[in-house]
Amino acid sequence: MNDLFATVADETAQKARPLADRLRPQSLSEVCGQDHLTGEDGILTRMIATGSLGSMIFWGPPGTGKTTVARLLAGETDLAFEQISAIFSGVADLKKVFEAARARRMSGKQTLLFVDEIHRFNRAQQDSFLPVMEDGTVILVGATTENPSFELNAALLSRARVLTFKPLDEHSLMQLLNRAEETEGRALPLDEPARQSLLRMSDGDGRAALTLAEEVWRAAREGETFGADGLQTVVQRRAPVYDKGQDGHYNLISALHKAVRGSDPDAALYYLCRMFDAGEDPLYLGRRLVRMASEDIGLADPQALVITNAAKDAYDYLGSPEGELALAQACVYLATAPKSNAVYTAFKQASRAARDNGSLLPPKHILNAPTKLMKGEGYGEGYQYDHDAPEAFSGQDYFPEKMGRMKFYDPPERGFERELRKRLDYWAKLRAERRGDGG
Repeated sequence: MNDLFATVADETAQKARPLADRLRPQSLSEVCGQDHLTGEDGILTRMIATGSLGSMIFWGPPGTGKTTVARLLAGETDLAFEQISAIFSGVADLKKVFEAARARRMSGKQTLLFVDEIHRFNRAQQDSFLPVMEDGTVILVGATTENPSFELNAALLSRARVLTFKPLDEHSLMQLLNRAEETEGRALPLDEPARQSLLRMSDGDGRAALTLAEEVWRAAREGETFGADGLQTVVQRRAPVYDKGQDGHYNLISALHKAVRGSDPDAALYYLCRMFDAGEDPLYLGRRLVRMASEDIGLADPQALVITNAAKDAYDYLGSPEGELALAQACVYLATAPKSNAVYTAFKQASRAARDNGSLLPPKHILNAPTKLMKGEGYGEGYQYDHDAPEAFSGQDYFPEKMGRMKFYDPPERGFERELRKRLDYWAKLRAERRGDGG
């Protein structure tokens, strides 16, 4: 009788575990979507075959198997497995883990230390791993959703190999759903369009796919099958959602910016709508569009900045969803406008010149002389009032004397800047004539 109760209790506990946990792979060959790492010719498969593991950084989006693979590596190489999270751990926790690893090493057992969200550790905490990695106390496997090049110390990266985990493709996600149906002993109550919609909602995240599948099973009445609209109602999710502080956010805004710069309004609208659908703050997008107007269009179309500012204000006034159309209008305007980074380039060059020559005084002839002493020192002497000169142009030099004239702004022969170039060329000719340099 006790055995029967124990069996029932075990089955109940098993069913209470989330589906994603119950379907966790038990060997590397069961890992979906990472064949370049865990397949027959995968990097990790080869490492295990040679019996030589080194420290590694697993970089990839959530739900791609980073934690699972680390645990499996320890099991297949007979290493002690320790797991900590940088979110919940501090220096004291690290010291305890290192001490335990040293004790194991004394008894001949090496430790695989898995550090989730390793990018959350500050620079000093990251440096604390270096000694225990170098002397072999631990084999470090860090997991991060952030670009390691930006978030991890160079010293740490030089001692660890970065392995990239890919978002799960449609085939891999379908494999997971098939496994889930086998485990549950029932089919998902979805028609084919709804099944495809669920895959898109998962956004390459295996854990998300299985969680969504669980939600569907919980919601479905006996004999009920959901279509795509019904699925959205049940799971209350419109589209892939990314963490606004993570790489997904930066990848999409980068794609939007490059599509605008590349004069592709269709691609630009697509990425803009993806970010709307993922819950991005539309005012953030408005600010980014304003930046694009200055950086990539500039004076080739001076109206670009006016229109994007107006669109941002319109959204602020209307809110969602009505105001999103104003941002879409600005996005298309920017993508179809003539492009120029001449002001952007000139600004960077002028900033560099200002840093390099920040101690130089402007020439005395353009400085005001409000006191007799300053007049005596030559302040304002020789200044020519441009409005009194022919064509309102004196041709004087305004740079500090030790710098000489410098050229930063070089407008291209595009859009409104074609007219600006004509003006600048004309003024350059007048300047040369009035200074006696030829012309």
